[in-house]
Amino acid sequence: MLLRLKLLLLLASAAVLGFCGWLLWFALSPIELAAPTVEFSIRPGSTLRGATRQIIDAGLSMPGWKFILLARANGASAGVKAGSYQVSDGVTPLLLVRKITRGEYAQAEILFVEGWNFRQMREALNAHVDLKHDSASFTEAQIMAKLGAPGVVPEGMFFPDTYVFAKGASDLAVLARARGAMKKQLESAWDGRAPDLPMTDPYEALILASLVEKETGRAGDRTMIAAVFANRLRRKMKLQTDPSVIYGMGEKFDGNLRKRDLVTDTPFNTYTRLGLPPHPIAMPGLASLAAVMHPARTDALYFVSRGDGTSEFSRTLVEHNRAVAKYQLPGARRRSGR
Repeated sequence: MLLRLKLLLLLASAAVLGFCGWLLWFALSPIELAAPTVEFSIRPGSTLRGATRQIIDAGLSMPGWKFILLARANGASAGVKAGSYQVSDGVTPLLLVRKITRGEYAQAEILFVEGWNFRQMREALNAHVDLKHDSASFTEAQIMAKLGAPGVVPEGMFFPDTYVFAKGASDLAVLARARGAMKKQLESAWDGRAPDLPMTDPYEALILASLVEKETGRAGDRTMIAAVFANRLRRKMKLQTDPSVIYGMGEKFDGNLRKRDLVTDTPFNTYTRLGLPPHPIAMPGLASLAAVMHPARTDALYFVSRGDGTSEFSRTLVEHNRAVAKYQLPGARRRSGR
């Protein structure tokens, strides 16, 4: 009797070891893929069995029951995370189990460029194939309300940067991150600002930074351009900056800014109105935010493009007119100041 019991225990141990070895061999063997890289999605609310079927249907060749058994052996039967995933040649069932239980989603990225306006941002979002376009049919006001900022104009309120996201993520989630990043960067820059600036609050600084962003052709000129605008604001001079006029023209702008455009009043025409425009005209980058918080020390009130991306700065109108005559082509217009 004792001998028979020992034999049964020995057979059971061998069976357990054999099963473990067999499962380990399956767990560590590469899965045959339909392509070098395969993407698949697990729908929200999927069970382990349902997720396994979705994975196999996407082009991963493996016995579904074995994969389910392995997942349950790893305690993952109730921990499958919905989302989009990507696997490549060499992936094993064990790695796949870890991926779908840890939520190691396939990732994509989107770039918001310094100087873009909100319309350009929306175009980039709507064109991105890896985003869920929840905001595509929304108005600007509806988007800001969804982001918890009802009544706020979206222009300039998002930080230009590269944002990495899980494929299939909502475009609103990306916008929320960019909105949060701009709030953080603006608050930090404002807290560290130089004394005696002509702006009364962070939003005015953001507006000015958007003008600097659009006017800067060379990074080294940024703090000087910020200083010219700051000096003009202090002296109650019109800013006379073309990008703001162009923004106010909207779709009427055909690429050529004419004399009549400068005298046609809009809320953004800084040739007809004193002070800052009512809101930013684009997304300023970190360098432009820093420039308006710490402008160069100069008495310059004018600047003109030299035609090579750099600017010539002048203290007086006489000096400025000489620079205009020197650097501007016949019939061309200077970029700032009269």
